[in-house]
Amino acid sequence: MAELVEVRHSLEPWTRRRRRVHHLLERAPTTRQILVLCGALLDVQERAFVMTRDDEPAPSAIAAYVADRVMADVVDATEEAGPVSLALAARERYQDGALSAMVQGWLVGEEQPPVDRYLARAAAAPVLEALGSLAWPAPPEAMTAGHCPRCGGRPQVSYLPESGEVLVTASRMLSCSRCDESWTHARMTCPACGEADSARMPIYADPEWLPHLRADACETCRRYLITVDLRKEPEAVPVVDELAALPLDLFAQARGFTKIVPNLMGIG
Repeated sequence: MAELVEVRHSLEPWTRRRRRVHHLLERAPTTRQILVLCGALLDVQERAFVMTRDDEPAPSAIAAYVADRVMADVVDATEEAGPVSLALAARERYQDGALSAMVQGWLVGEEQPPVDRYLARAAAAPVLEALGSLAWPAPPEAMTAGHCPRCGGRPQVSYLPESGEVLVTASRMLSCSRCDESWTHARMTCPACGEADSARMPIYADPEWLPHLRADACETCRRYLITVDLRKEPEAVPVVDELAALPLDLFAQARGFTKIVPNLMGIG
């Protein structure tokens, strides 16, 4: 019984993500295609997560494991639910081979063509999430602000959790673009460059449209990050809601800002 409860608990994040996708499909129709693909990938990624928990591949074997055990399902899901251009590019890249090297390149942070980055990230992310700190020893950059303390990755999204008390200010959390780890970061400090002058950090939001989302920008490094305010929307799931923030992405980018890390769909 204890083992069954543990398995159910470990799968709860995937249930919440899937439920959130269905909810946002009704509230954010402008991002429908992105969310439909996200939903299809969640099914693949949940299976990969469970499989990885059972198999426990060694850190040195992660790239090959992802290429051999997960990549084909990601390509199939992309063909089923993604835009035609991405589906064709994904299938062509899959047939080209050298998939393990492609995944390894993403793992170490190499610059990659968009389709390589998409495939490697979609396939590897649930494996890294399942392995957690077992995936690799923390690299030196993991000890610096703005980097994931587990793997050294850069943040994909920021979120403000519910504090539970009216007079308590919520901490600012960053979520890793690589392994999904979360860590605390100073609220009025740019995660990309460390700028702490609030006058140089404009915030873009639309209170009439998904008011729990905003884009936090920095005029010093010209980077931005989507922030999800869970105090306003407790059911939000940062990794999913970040994908629904496309209008804010376009607004920030039109003003010359670039996202710290492009998201799974290459937006940024």
